[in-house]
Amino acid sequence: MVKLNTNIARSALVDLDSDLRPLHSRTYSNPVYKNLCLLSAIFAFSVGLTIGILIPLVYLMPPAIKNNTAASVETLNTTAAIRTIFLNNSYGYKNETKVKMYPSVSFVENFMPQSKSDSSLVDNGVYWGIKVERALPEGYRPKKHAVWEDYVKKAVAVKMENGCGRMQNRLVTFQDGLKGCVRYRQNTDQIQGELFSFYLAKILNLPELGSERPAAQWNSNRPIVLTQFISNLNSANIPSVFKPAERHLNKFDVINMTKNEVLEETDMIKNFVELAQWSDLIIFDYLTANLDRIVNNLYNYQWNENIMDAPAHNLAKKSDSDLLVFLDNESGLLHGYRLLKKYEIYHSILLENLCMFRKQTADVIKQLKSKGNIGRLLRDMFEKQNSDSVKDILPTIPDKSVKILNERIDKVYNQISKSIA
Repeated sequence: MVKLNTNIARSALVDLDSDLRPLHSRTYSNPVYKNLCLLSAIFAFSVGLTIGILIPLVYLMPPAIKNNTAASVETLNTTAAIRTIFLNNSYGYKNETKVKMYPSVSFVENFMPQSKSDSSLVDNGVYWGIKVERALPEGYRPKKHAVWEDYVKKAVAVKMENGCGRMQNRLVTFQDGLKGCVRYRQNTDQIQGELFSFYLAKILNLPELGSERPAAQWNSNRPIVLTQFISNLNSANIPSVFKPAERHLNKFDVINMTKNEVLEETDMIKNFVELAQWSDLIIFDYLTANLDRIVNNLYNYQWNENIMDAPAHNLAKKSDSDLLVFLDNESGLLHGYRLLKKYEIYHSILLENLCMFRKQTADVIKQLKSKGNIGRLLRDMFEKQNSDSVKDILPTIPDKSVKILNERIDKVYNQISKSIA
């Protein structure tokens, strides 16, 4: 009896002890809660360690590594990210604070009066002045095109050899020693692109494209393009104002260049003559959506930041006149238009930062915008300047291309209007 009561008492005492333990002690004795506590501690430690390592790295990282890292991240993003790689300095800053930080972009809001010495270089703040226009090389005018077309009709080729760039091209020598380049392509749209880009250049009065003539010959009655061989050509580099660090051209850029005391006036005018031709080139390549010139460099910049120092693709300069020659325009108006979704951002980057124009080019753009007749002009030139045999093989420019070209003419017109507003 005594022994039974003792066991009962001991059992009651154990139960009482269990009930008197603190609640948190009983809770943490559960294995589930122990694991949660451990995971929380590990997570907090990891976060703290990561932050502790990253903060010193960010602030102590060399600037070059910082910039490369930022550029690499940006290329993975969309259109907006691509624009941040090439800083937009022409119209990107409209508020007062940023205009003070970047005075070169405020020429629209704060139009500075020109001195007499500047008026011959820049007209009305957006057009190249008379001194620059008079110094421009003559190039290939309509009379030269007509002479070449008449010559080809009668010329007799006596020799054909490798040359003129691509593997399928050939250098042809005529009976009197004059030379030409034969461009043979597998796809007719490459011939169309070359031909209609040339017609567009004639409409724009650009002197930088040499004479061309289509002919139905070569192999299986395929059309070819026969161009006059141009001698004394050197490579042409991209001007510094169009490189990513300083990728804009406006009146203040020109004025700043005139303050360079090292350059004599002759050399300074020579630089402006090249820039004036580049302003035509940017408009022409935007209209045709040419992929094989400066856009090629811009696209590859995301992998090679030194590519802007390399010569521009399919662009040459005549050593005896400083004339820029726009070569191989076969991607224009057709193939380039098919790839606009991928490359339009690079075309726009250049156009949106161009704020200096040749007056005659701007006037033609205004007329084309007003009349909306670019399609008819191109087709009329194609009909009048080609034989029936060529027209049987080579189609005219398609309606879809004309529609896109009109849209791009509108954008060029708007850019010019924005510059003079």
